Amino acid sequence: MLARPSGPVPTRVLVVLLAVLAVSGLWILELVREQTGTPGFFVGLGLALLPVPPLMAAFRWLGRAVPSPWPQLLFCFGWGACTAALIAILANSFATEWIAAATADPSDADQLGSVAIAPVVEESAKAAALLLVFAFRRRQFTGPADGFVLAGFTATGFAFTENILYLGNAFGEDLAEGTGVLDSVTAATFFVRVVVSPFAHPLFTVLTGLGLGAAALSARRSGRIGLPLLGLALAMGLHALWNGSSRLGEYGFYVVYGCVMVPVFGLLVYAAVRIRRGRLRAVAAELAVYAAAGWFSRAEVPALASMPALSLARALARRSGGRAAGRTVGLYAADAAALALLRHRARRGGPGQEPDFAGQERELLHRLWPRRATAAPALARAAVLEELLPPWFDPLERVPGTGPGRGGGGAPAGVPEPRQAEPGFAEPGLAEARRSGPWSSATPAGPSSNRPCALPGGDVRR
Repeated sequence: MLARPSGPVPTRVLVVLLAVLAVSGLWILELVREQTGTPGFFVGLGLALLPVPPLMAAFRWLGRAVPSPWPQLLFCFGWGACTAALIAILANSFATEWIAAATADPSDADQLGSVAIAPVVEESAKAAALLLVFAFRRRQFTGPADGFVLAGFTATGFAFTENILYLGNAFGEDLAEGTGVLDSVTAATFFVRVVVSPFAHPLFTVLTGLGLGAAALSARRSGRIGLPLLGLALAMGLHALWNGSSRLGEYGFYVVYGCVMVPVFGLLVYAAVRIRRGRLRAVAAELAVYAAAGWFSRAEVPALASMPALSLARALARRSGGRAAGRTVGLYAADAAALALLRHRARRGGPGQEPDFAGQERELLHRLWPRRATAAPALARAAVLEELLPPWFDPLERVPGTGPGRGGGGAPAGVPEPRQAEPGFAEPGLAEARRSGPWSSATPAGPSSNRPCALPGGDVRR
């Protein structure tokens, strides 16, 4: 299985990936412009842009519980639009020419290529972006939701470039034949590709993303290898069925669209909503444990597990502290959610699943604490305004056991100290981090203090 680097992407790898994106972007730009002509290219570009923002917003909505960094999302979009599209055009053209030369009936080359070759090449090329993220940014590939989002951005980029090619060629055909608007090939192509089926490519690739995301949670080697391959095979099969629908008779396209594509789309939308809700429930449950130990106030937890409350908290912070304060709340919420899901995966998967659990947890807590003075009041206020807390609840109420008289900064009253962890799998009690972290001298004990303390004991896998 792939290695799981814990640090940033090595510089040499980053330079190579950026160079690949740049070269493939320039190459695909010239290739598409050459095939469509300059007027067709600009018309295709303008029309192909229309579905991109709604698709990106939809996938971003799914990942808002633990948002992926924008550079990572833009890399996936760029890979789909440039590198994967270039690989697909070159490989499909070569395969079609080879089939035409090798068969007795060259007229079948396009049909065979679109059904047997294109799905394999295109889905493999798009899957490469997900595999790169999984290999080099393993921490941020935390489950099916991340696979869903990254696959969606990659496929949206691929469909964007493909739509430029199809719409540009259609416009060139209309120019050559002097076709009117009502009978134009451009209008028909736009209706089929942008209005009726803008989700087609994302639908295929999301299956690969779900398989890779499920593999990230699997404790078995067979699951970590088999689930991505199963997702990729399903993506290729559905893609082949879609490409071959027009060859299934006069109503083949409508049958496949209505009986296969729409139901699968509905199932994936349902799965997306369930995944999002499951993530938010996990965030609430795991952060409650940290709140009991003093890392968060009780008022913050429901706000951190509610998208409306988070939006309101950012707005409140911006109103009082400007854009920087709003950004601080967003970063605080993202790190808190990442912390919760880290613990959730560790409890489910055991020592082998998160071998650097203690280090990752310490890193996240070190990032959270300096932002808490700005984020916590806004989150507590948002929780009250969104009625996530009873009206009598005091959002400034301190966590029991974190005030004076807790000499040594131990766990809150009634919460046991963490037990000795198993070798290779540290308990999530960070008394050591508390003693050495930025909060050791910056947060004096007091009536309203929320000084961090050791996390409740017990095996995190319970």
